[in-house]
Amino acid sequence: MALAKRQTRIEPQGVKIKTSPPAKLPVASLILGTLSFIGMMISLDMIFLYAPTELVQGDAQRIFYFHVPMAWIGMLAFIILAIASIAYLITKDERWDWVARAAAESGAVFITLATILGSIWGKTTWGTWWSWDPKLTAVLVMWFMYIAYIMLRSYMGRTVSSAYSGAVLAIVGVIDVPIIYLSVVWWRTLHPGPEVASGDLPPSVVLTLMVSLVTFTLLYSFLMIQLYSLQKTQTQTERLRADVEYGLDE
Repeated sequence: MALAKRQTRIEPQGVKIKTSPPAKLPVASLILGTLSFIGMMISLDMIFLYAPTELVQGDAQRIFYFHVPMAWIGMLAFIILAIASIAYLITKDERWDWVARAAAESGAVFITLATILGSIWGKTTWGTWWSWDPKLTAVLVMWFMYIAYIMLRSYMGRTVSSAYSGAVLAIVGVIDVPIIYLSVVWWRTLHPGPEVASGDLPPSVVLTLMVSLVTFTLLYSFLMIQLYSLQKTQTQTERLRADVEYGLDE
C-alpha cells in the first residue's frame, strides 16, 4: 500500500514532473459497466431462449436483436458528435472536442458491426452480401464520414485547426442521419421498415428488442466515459511531453 501511494519526481534540467497512482474507476463508469454486463446476460438469454424463431428466416432473424441496437447507436453517436462539435465551435471549450472524438471512435465501431451483421443477414435473406439499397447506401455514407473524421483528426493532430475542421465535417455529415431513418419512406427499399412502431411484431419480439436496445445504450454510455477519459489523458500527456521538451531545450 505504501508503494501505491508513493509519488515520484523526475527533474530534467529544472522541469518537475509529478506522477500519481492510477485513478480509481469513477462511480458512474462502475455503475454503467455493471448494468451493461447484467443487461447483456439478460439480453442474450432472451434472444436465444425467449424470443420465438421466425418461421421464414429461422435463427438468422436473431441477428435483428444485435443489428438494430448497433445501428441505433451508430446514428446516436453521430448526433452526439455533431452536437459536441457545435458546442465546441460556440464555447471553444476543448472538453466538447473530447466528447466529439469519443463519440466518433465509439460510433465507428458500432456502425461497422451493424453493417457486418446486416450483410450476414442479407446473405441469408436476400441471397447477397450487399445491395445498393437506398438505406444501405446511406449507412455506408455514414461509415465513410466516421472514417474520414477519425483520419482527419489523426492526421492533423490535437490542434485547434484539427478541432475546427473535424467540427465542420461532423456538422455536415449529421445530415445523413435523417436520410437513413426516412429512406424507407422516401424510396422503394429492400430494407425492412419500422415494424416495431407499426405493431406488427409479436410482444415477445418487441420486448426482447427493447431490452437489447437499453443494454447496448448502457454499453455505449460506458464506452463513451472511458473514451472521454482517454482523450483527456492523451491531451494532458502531449502537453506534458511538450513542456518537458521545452524544458530540455532550455
